[in-house]
Amino acid sequence: MKKYILIAFLFAVNFSYGQNEIEKKSIENQINKAGISFSNGDYDKALELSKSALVRSFKINDDYLIAHSYNAIGVVYDEFSQAKHAISFYNKALFYASRIENDSLNDWIYSNLGSVYYFSKIDVKKGIRYYKKSLEYATEINDSIQITYTKLNIASACFSINDFENGIKYIREVQPYVNRKGQNEMRFTLTSLLGIYNTHLRQPDIALKYYTQAIDMAQKHHMNSFLINAYDNLSEHYKFYDQPVLAKQYRDKFNALRQLTYSEDKQKVLNESVMQIQLDEYRIQLERIELENEKHLQKLKESNIITGLFLVLFLVLLVLIFTLYRSNKFRKKINSELLLANKELKEAKEKAEEASLMKSQFVSTITHELRTPLYGVVGIADIITDEHKELADSPHLSSLKFSASYLLSLVNDILQLNKMDEKRIVLENVTFSMKDELATITNSVQYIANNNANELSVTIDPKIPPFLSGDKLRLSQIIMNLTSNALKFTRNGKVSIDVHQVEVKNAVHYIEFKVTDTGVGIADADQEKIFEMFVQVSRTDEDYQGTGLGLSIVKKLIALFDSKIHLESGLNKGTTFTFIIGFEAANEAENTEDTLEMNTNSHHSLKVLVVEDNKINQLVTQKIMDKNNIKCDMVADGFAALHLLENQKYDVILMDINMPIINGFDTTKRIRNLGISTPIIALTAFDKEEIKEQVFESGMNDIIIKPFEPVKLFEMIQEQVSAEQ
Repeated sequence: MKKYILIAFLFAVNFSYGQNEIEKKSIENQINKAGISFSNGDYDKALELSKSALVRSFKINDDYLIAHSYNAIGVVYDEFSQAKHAISFYNKALFYASRIENDSLNDWIYSNLGSVYYFSKIDVKKGIRYYKKSLEYATEINDSIQITYTKLNIASACFSINDFENGIKYIREVQPYVNRKGQNEMRFTLTSLLGIYNTHLRQPDIALKYYTQAIDMAQKHHMNSFLINAYDNLSEHYKFYDQPVLAKQYRDKFNALRQLTYSEDKQKVLNESVMQIQLDEYRIQLERIELENEKHLQKLKESNIITGLFLVLFLVLLVLIFTLYRSNKFRKKINSELLLANKELKEAKEKAEEASLMKSQFVSTITHELRTPLYGVVGIADIITDEHKELADSPHLSSLKFSASYLLSLVNDILQLNKMDEKRIVLENVTFSMKDELATITNSVQYIANNNANELSVTIDPKIPPFLSGDKLRLSQIIMNLTSNALKFTRNGKVSIDVHQVEVKNAVHYIEFKVTDTGVGIADADQEKIFEMFVQVSRTDEDYQGTGLGLSIVKKLIALFDSKIHLESGLNKGTTFTFIIGFEAANEAENTEDTLEMNTNSHHSLKVLVVEDNKINQLVTQKIMDKNNIKCDMVADGFAALHLLENQKYDVILMDINMPIINGFDTTKRIRNLGISTPIIALTAFDKEEIKEQVFESGMNDIIIKPFEPVKLFEMIQEQVSAEQ
């Protein structure tokens, strides 16, 4: 089996500024070009560029670049199976790498040494030891790509010595990452190894399916060295099943393509290059010795002048020593005071950092603890509405839903402010309809409008494109906050939302949003205060009493769009908020709700496992599934889920995170270790950004936050089931 990993030519390094900065960057670019030539199969050019980079690196005496160049040269020789020369160059690279601390460089070199010992069949077990050393460095710097490649190589080496039990463990560890983010080379490697594994399991049909996929992939992307390996694997496969005609057919293809790629002329050039590289090394060392001699002669000439200057300096130093002695006592006193002040500042800084961490943890915990029962409240309210149609118009039920929505909004506001303070918000870019977003907002606040006997109107400029590209969630938050505020402080009046296109510049449509009300208004003295957190200006007892967070969030969100909010108001004259945001026009997005509706007919064939310990949330989720004709099994902990999965198969698993005995992350890891690939969706009240990394590392496929809209859950289920099929 041939090696699959792309190594040696990896390079994003920031050198410190100095005299040789330009030359260092030029050498680095030259090694990058060598890497590109190597990837394109132009091995002559790759070797020539690497040799030249080595000479230039020696001249500026840069250990990192010398090691990098030797490593690059070694890869070319390794590619042509000249293991002796490759090992020599890798060891030289390792020698110079030992002079500096660079985990990435050590990672590449040890990985390459593992490959040459394994693929050249010198010592496979020694190759595995080098791979594991490389894996330690890759893990230290959290290089997901290199971790994946190295584990695939370890699996390949284990297969070559018939250690299939250990090899398949490494494959299962990286398979989710390769399927989700894998490069073409990764996917080829994984597919080929799965073919070899199924050959070993005596499942020839499955093995051939993987081999065929590997060949198609290599041909599609013009990966000749990988195609050579694919032919080799197929030949060995047919040989294993005693089919000599087919084995010879693919062995002939292997030999023909290998001879074309690694010709004897190229081998001859490589042998000649070894001698040339050695001569360059000797020449550079001689030049360095001559340069050192010239420096010594120059120093001798300067020594007489230096001696005279030294005597003068000695006298000056005597005077300075006396002066320093006098000031030393004073300086000690000042230093002790500064040390004390510095200690106090350090303690204060540590306390502030601890308080900030505790605040973040508190906000995260409290929002999770509030969202969990809110999911139950919202769900139970929906269940009551569905099961008791006569209560659909009940003001009490409407009040319950509004109160739950308000509490959820408050929880989200607190979490939002915490993210803004820690600068953890990044604007998203999705396609949306301005008309649909405004309709959703007006439907959400219509209850407030009705309660205060207000008229709510929306005007949209027809010049605005039907679909725009931008962060619709943050835009909706801004307009929702401004509109609900206007409705709360207006009675028997009118609130209007006017959306107008101001200009189009560089394909960006700049849109002005104006929210106007005829309410109580804001005094001039209070107009700056209202954008501060927790500030509430003077009001009468009848006025609405809120948290004082909404406008602070609005101001910060608008700032994320590189814009500002403007206010015009006066007591008993109403209020107008105005801001401008630019969006690009977008093509019409798919109507996911229509698509979902078309697919609801197939819901009855789906079978879902829900892992949830909260009894109320179990009831809510069960009702949602029953309403949509989805078969659903419910368990209260991870061990019960594992027991059920031993005998039953499901289309999708909804997994709670925060459970007793065993949490959702560990449960998912155990499911994946069993070889079960069923899509798993995290069903949690935690903030998505806080757990996203843990979710995907554990093997889950997606996340939905409680409380959620059922239509969003079914979209996600449909998407995951389709992807799995």
